[in-house]
Amino acid sequence: MNNLKVLILMGGLSVLLVMLGNAWLGQSGAVLFFVISLGMNFFSYYYSDKLVIKMTGARELSASEAPQLHAMIRRLTERAGLPMPKVYVTPSMQPNAFATGRNPQHAAVAVTSGLMQILNQDEIEGVLAHEIGHIKNRDILIGTIAASLAGAISMLANVAQWGAMFGGLGRNDDEGGGGLIGVLAMAIVAPIAAMIIQMSISRSREYHADATGARLCGNPRGLASALLKLEASSQRIPMEVSPSAAHMFIVNPLSGFNLASLFSTHPATAERVKRLNSMQA
Repeated sequence: MNNLKVLILMGGLSVLLVMLGNAWLGQSGAVLFFVISLGMNFFSYYYSDKLVIKMTGARELSASEAPQLHAMIRRLTERAGLPMPKVYVTPSMQPNAFATGRNPQHAAVAVTSGLMQILNQDEIEGVLAHEIGHIKNRDILIGTIAASLAGAISMLANVAQWGAMFGGLGRNDDEGGGGLIGVLAMAIVAPIAAMIIQMSISRSREYHADATGARLCGNPRGLASALLKLEASSQRIPMEVSPSAAHMFIVNPLSGFNLASLFSTHPATAERVKRLNSMQA
């Protein structure tokens, strides 16, 4: 099912880019942007995890730097029957975490500096188990691709917008270009489409990862307590991260700081905690 979602996501990107190219430069633009979409799809499949790591400013964390963290992740992945992922740390005091990669053999788990300072051991294990759950459920690929494609769509829309403002790009009437209005319309629609793509793939997978993680660590209450602390901290402690990668984190890192929080890619924390507590019962 996730492989089908990936194909639909990539196909949707291609259609969106062809529409943007046609509105900008007419038929030649549509062909050009179709070729660009093929290259972006290839890059997103094989290298999107590296792009997400770069988006978040994370660096790889060795076992000698964080032996307890590595031991905890190794224990959880062994329970899940998965290979040991790479471990990264993101330099932010907001407690949060995410997993990325195209499959369990090329996976990575990243935690923020704040996570290790604010949560206790049971809560940290719950968060890590949630991220291992994403890897076990094989939904890290679609989340990672969505992050890279959403960023690319927004970037191209910005290029189209500035190009229209400084140079009259898009006025290719002989080939059916939509002119300035068409370019500006696509520049507005494209980022909204990218946000809708993120929202459509995130909510249900968070519930599944919560349930999988709770079973892996054997302590739903630890994860539930962590989620409450993470949400409260996200309201107080800002994180510098691209909105395109916000859906990758266990809780929305932009809560309370950005208009994007009105279109949250995460389900309500209260509902997640309720479901975890029912597992505990």
